[in-house]
Amino acid sequence: MGLLQLVIDYVSAQSVLAIVATLTATYFVISVIAKTAHSEIRLARMPGGRAPGISSFTYPFGFDYLYVTIRSAMTHRTLELWRTMFARLSSHTAEIRIAGCRIVFTAEPENIKALLATQFADYGKGEAFHHAWRDFLGASIFTTDGEPWHASRQLIRPQFVKNRVSDLHVFEGCIQTLFRAIANRGPLDGEHQPVDFADGNGKPVDICDLFFRFTLDAATHFLLGHNVQSLSTPRQEFADAFSEVQRVQSIISRSQSMSHLVPRGSFKRGLEVINRFLERYIHRALHLDELEAKSESPGGYTFLHALAGFTRDPQLLRDQLISVLLAGRDTTASSLSWTLYELARHPEVLAKLRAEILAVVGPTRLPTYDDLKSMKYLQYVMNESLRLYPAVPYNVRLALKDTTLPRGGGPDGLQPVKVLKDTPIGYSTLVMQRREDLYPAPSAAFAPPHVFSPDRWANGWQPRPWHYLPFNGGPRICVGQQFALTEMAYVLARLFQRYDRLENLMGEVDGGSPTLRAEIVLQPGDGVEVAFWEAGTTAHAKDAGHEEQEEGVCMRE
Repeated sequence: MGLLQLVIDYVSAQSVLAIVATLTATYFVISVIAKTAHSEIRLARMPGGRAPGISSFTYPFGFDYLYVTIRSAMTHRTLELWRTMFARLSSHTAEIRIAGCRIVFTAEPENIKALLATQFADYGKGEAFHHAWRDFLGASIFTTDGEPWHASRQLIRPQFVKNRVSDLHVFEGCIQTLFRAIANRGPLDGEHQPVDFADGNGKPVDICDLFFRFTLDAATHFLLGHNVQSLSTPRQEFADAFSEVQRVQSIISRSQSMSHLVPRGSFKRGLEVINRFLERYIHRALHLDELEAKSESPGGYTFLHALAGFTRDPQLLRDQLISVLLAGRDTTASSLSWTLYELARHPEVLAKLRAEILAVVGPTRLPTYDDLKSMKYLQYVMNESLRLYPAVPYNVRLALKDTTLPRGGGPDGLQPVKVLKDTPIGYSTLVMQRREDLYPAPSAAFAPPHVFSPDRWANGWQPRPWHYLPFNGGPRICVGQQFALTEMAYVLARLFQRYDRLENLMGEVDGGSPTLRAEIVLQPGDGVEVAFWEAGTTAHAKDAGHEEQEEGVCMRE
């Protein structure tokens, strides 16, 4: 009997598994130690300092922090995690190692400026980011660097020139359906469903859900020439798939080197729905002749047709459409939702806003692009909403070479932070824009930074450069910024031409402390329950208990 046969006869399957597991774990530990040692030697040779380190003791190799990060994201408490981390270290730049990989976190304006502008060539998305997001966003403007990124930007940017951004008819058709959905207290059951507008006064409606449907309808009309009519369809397969893919993608991106362990069944099914939906429009656009594809006639021109005039690659068209749809739907819907959330809690702000809207366009005239730009208080309301609730609250860049960050290193935190190639840098505009030390002291003319107060802008305050980044900054600044702001302004103007009162129904839901759901964009975690009152109707009196509850909410601010 040979040695091999003896092993087969006397070594159980459980023993073999135990040996394999032990060898795998040993290899992992040795690899992490070797990777850490090699990295530390290289860092020691670089000029500059180190950022304060985040302690990790419960589990080895930083796995406890990885667990806390994912758990915080799933329970919508990421802001508290970042704030606690920075407060304990008395610094707004910190670092940790997870499985040997050094990660730097920052909410320091000078560092964010370096990432996005002054050291733009040193930082990018990186291959790991592209790989993690490849299935969803492909090789699009949001996932690439260098020449591919530049080519994507050059392809997309002409579609957001002023004459396209100022074409407001895209929004008005969807606005009329939005009015009917508000009266219906939710999406319509078919576009021809009869609606009693008077019956909708003072009735609760989740305006967040309706805004996500509205922006999807407007975005698909602009991009594809086809409104998916999600405001008229309670169950919308494409919208549901899009949301689920984003949810899982957010978990994947936070899981770092452990992302391969994330279950992806619903993710893959959602991608199949999205791809099937887009393929038929791409196929149709690619079979148009060049003249028709480039036509700017109202009936023929769409974003997709314009792209098809420059590229015939269906995969490239798909990737760019998905990226612009993500930006065009989710960021604007979230920003509108937060604005309504705050306006419902601040009737004095709504009164000022409505007075300006009526002074400029009256109760019925459709606003023009120039009308919207002339409404200063409307701009202040949007600015303040984006200050408190930036659409993309957390982001990441990868060091493309050995480099530094300007601040946060050394004992005093004033030295540059040394950064090796392939080091991920997480940064948060949400944390930065809520830092009390970056604002003037509170006064009668300047509310505390955590309070929604458009009057701070009306009183002449302007944020310092790189302290306010609702659309990022530098070469990667959002190409659709003006489109998003125009859509927000148009929706707000049309809403408050029609409605003169907005009742806050969120007090019993969140007690005045909103749930910040940060997956890819920052959206209200509990929806936004409000009641609208059309101008000229009589509002129902609130009971005393409800009145006291709202006063308590205001006092907690």
